[in-house]
Amino acid sequence: MIREKELRLALVCYGGISLAVYMHGISKEVWRLARASCAFHEGRIPAGGSQGVYRALLQEIEDEHHLRLRVLIDIIAGASAGGINGVFLAQAIATGQSLEPLTRLWFDSADVEQLIDPNQGPAHRLAKIWALPLVWFAQRRSGDSLDKLVEPAARKEVRTKLSKFVRSRWFEPPFGGKRFLNLVLDAFEAMAAAPRGPRLLPDGQPLDLFVTVTDFTGHPERLTLNSPPEVIETEHRLIFPFSDCGAARDSLAPIGELAFAARATSSFPGAFPPVTVGELDAVLAERGLDWPERQAFLAKMLPRHAAVGAADKAVLIDGSVLVNAPFRPAIEALRQRPARRQVDRRFIYIDPYPGGKLDAAKRGIPGFFQTIIGAVSALPRQQPIRDNLEAITERSERAQRMAEIIAGIRPEVEAEVEALFGYTLFLDRPNVARLASWRKRAQTAAATKAGYGYAAYGHLKLAGVIDAITQLLHDISGDPGVEHRAELHRLVTRAVKTMGMNAAGPTFAGGTSPTTIAFLRSFDVGFRIRRLRLLARRLSDIEAQYDEVDIGALREAIYASLARYLDAKRTDQHLALASHVERARDDAVALLDALAASLDLKTLDDDTEARLTAALCSVNREVRRTMLLTYLGFPYFDVATLPLLQGEGLDEFDAIKVDRISPDDATAIRAGGAEATLKGIQFSSFGAFFSRTYRENDYLWGRLHGADRLIDIIVSTLPIDMSLAALRISAIKRQAFIAILDEEEPLLTNIQPLIASLRREIG
Repeated sequence: MIREKELRLALVCYGGISLAVYMHGISKEVWRLARASCAFHEGRIPAGGSQGVYRALLQEIEDEHHLRLRVLIDIIAGASAGGINGVFLAQAIATGQSLEPLTRLWFDSADVEQLIDPNQGPAHRLAKIWALPLVWFAQRRSGDSLDKLVEPAARKEVRTKLSKFVRSRWFEPPFGGKRFLNLVLDAFEAMAAAPRGPRLLPDGQPLDLFVTVTDFTGHPERLTLNSPPEVIETEHRLIFPFSDCGAARDSLAPIGELAFAARATSSFPGAFPPVTVGELDAVLAERGLDWPERQAFLAKMLPRHAAVGAADKAVLIDGSVLVNAPFRPAIEALRQRPARRQVDRRFIYIDPYPGGKLDAAKRGIPGFFQTIIGAVSALPRQQPIRDNLEAITERSERAQRMAEIIAGIRPEVEAEVEALFGYTLFLDRPNVARLASWRKRAQTAAATKAGYGYAAYGHLKLAGVIDAITQLLHDISGDPGVEHRAELHRLVTRAVKTMGMNAAGPTFAGGTSPTTIAFLRSFDVGFRIRRLRLLARRLSDIEAQYDEVDIGALREAIYASLARYLDAKRTDQHLALASHVERARDDAVALLDALAASLDLKTLDDDTEARLTAALCSVNREVRRTMLLTYLGFPYFDVATLPLLQGEGLDEFDAIKVDRISPDDATAIRAGGAEATLKGIQFSSFGAFFSRTYRENDYLWGRLHGADRLIDIIVSTLPIDMSLAALRISAIKRQAFIAILDEEEPLLTNIQPLIASLRREIG
C-alpha cells in the first residue's frame, strides 16, 4: 500500500548584499527540486542535471518505502538580497517560468560597472586619483589588504572596479536606482520570454510571497493604552504581500509591482538611493508599460500614505534594516493552508554568511565610526532569530502536548461513545442520516458529561468564532490597520449579542441555547477543521498499525473534506463581501448574514457526511469502528483540549521543523563555511560586485550547497524505520554534485580550475 505525504517548504531568505548571487544558486536548486517533484507526480521525465537526481530519489523512496512524497514550496519570505531572490523564485513557481535566464543576468548585471549610476561615476580617469592611496593604506592598516583578499588572477579586475567605485561621487549613493529597477524589469522579461512549464503547485494550493521593506520616514500607528487611552507611534516596518490564491496566472502580480518590491527591499543604505513610487512611474513610462492597478497597489501596500494622498512621497529603503529574518509573516500564512494529505511542514531559512556575525567579536573594541555604523546598520541586520525559533518551538510543543492529551483520554472517550450507542451500532453500515443523528447525540452527551467545564469551553469557542469572523472580515476589507480590526471586532460582538446570545450562551449544566447552536452551525469552521484533523491523525495511526489495510478512499474523503473547509476560511473566497464590510458602520447583522451565506457551511457539512459515509463503508469493520469512535468522540476531545491550549485546539497542525541552508551546514564537499568557499564575503559582503569570477564561484557553490542540504531535508522526512543508510545518502549527493558540475562547466568559463578541483574533492 502506498502512503502519501507532502513535504511543504516555507523559505525565509536573509539579506546578504552581493551574496545574492550565492542565494540565486540555492534558489535555483529549490526551483529544480520543485520541478522534479511536479514531474514525478505527473508521470513526466524531467530534464537532466540535479533535477533528474531529485526525481530518482523520490522514485526510490516510493519503490523502497511505499511512500509517495511530494515537495511543495508554498511560502516565501525575504529581505534585501533574499527578498529579490524570493521575488524571482515565487514568480517561477507561480507561473511555471524558468529561472535559467536569470543566471546570465546575474553574471552580467550584478557588477559595479553595470550598477554605478553614470551621473555618479568618476568624471574622467584621473578624477579623485588621490583617494586611491588612502584606500590601499586603510586596507593594509586593517590587515585585509587587497593582495591578501584577492587571488592573483582576479586582482587586476578587482583593482580596476574598486578604483572606479571609490572615485565615484562621495556622499551620494554610487549605484543607480532607476538603472537597477530597469535591470530587474529586464530579468522579468527574460523569464517571460523563455520556455515555460506548468505551475509548480497543485490547483488550489496558494503561493504566498512576503517582502520586507523599511519606510524611512515612517507612518503613524495608533496604540491603545490605559492612560492616555490612545497614543500615536511611528512605524517603519512594512511587509509587501503577494499571493496567487491557488490559481494559475501569467504573473504572480503585475510585473511593475514585483519589480518595485525587489528594488525597495534591496536598496542597501549608502549603496542605492531610496526608492519612491515616482521612480517606478518614470521607469514604466520610459518603457511604455501601463500600470492600471496602481491605485489598488498603493492602497494595499502603503495604506497610511495612500489614505492621505501621500503614497508618491513614501521613501523606502532596504527591508533588512529592521526585518532581516521575516519569519512572522510566513508563520501567519499558515492560517490559510489547504491540506489534502499528511503534511511535514518545514521552515527553511537561508543564511549566506552566518559566520559573519562573529567577525566584530574577533576585532576587539570597536572604534568611533565602527560603533556608529554597527549600531545603525549592522546590529539590526544581525539580530539573531531566537525569538522566531522560540515561537515556532512553543507552537510545536503545544501540538505535541495536544497529541499526548488525546492519546491519554482516548480509551475513556471510546468507552463513553460505546456506552452511549451500544456495540451493535458498529455492526450496521452507516448512512448519511444515521451519521448525522449519531453526531448530534454524541455532542449533546459530551456537553452534559463536561459539567462545569462546559461553560468555559463554550464561551471560549464562541469568542474564538467571533475572533475568526473579525479576522476574515478584516482581511476582506484590505485595511491592515489595527484600529480597523478593533472596530470590526466591536461591531461583530455587538451584532452577535443582538442576535440573541447576550445571556444565552453555554451553561454549567452543559446546555446551549438554540440561538447559539444556530450561530455556531453557521460560522464555526474551526470546529469542523479540528474534527477532520483528528480523523486524519487517527488514520495515520491505523496506517502504521495495519500495513495491508486499504484506506485510500477514507484518506481521500477526509482530506477532500478538510480542503473544502480550509478553502472556506480563505479571504479570496469572500471578496464579494468587501462592499458589505465598508457599509457595516453601526449594524453588522446584515454583514454576518451575508458572510453566513458565503460560507454556506450547511452544504459543506452535508457533502462531508456523504463523503465520509461512503468511505467508511469501503473499509473493514475494525477500521470503520475505530474511525467512527474518533468521529463521534470528537466533542469529548475538543472540550478537553480547547481550553488547555488557549483556544488553538486541534486547528493547527503538527509540529513545525526548522532547517537552515548555509555554507556552515553544507559540508559534504568542503568544510570551513563561507570563508572556505565564497568570494562575495569580501569587502563587507560587496565582493561579488567587483568580479565576474567571484560571481561564478558563489553561484556554483550556491547550487552545490543547495543540493547538499535539500537532499538532507528530503531524507529527514522519512520515518526512522524507513531512513536511508549514510552511504546511500552520500552516493545520491555525489550524483547531484557531478550533475551540477557537468551542467555548469561549459558556462562558467572563469572558474575552470575550481571545477577541476571540485571534481577531485567529490571523487
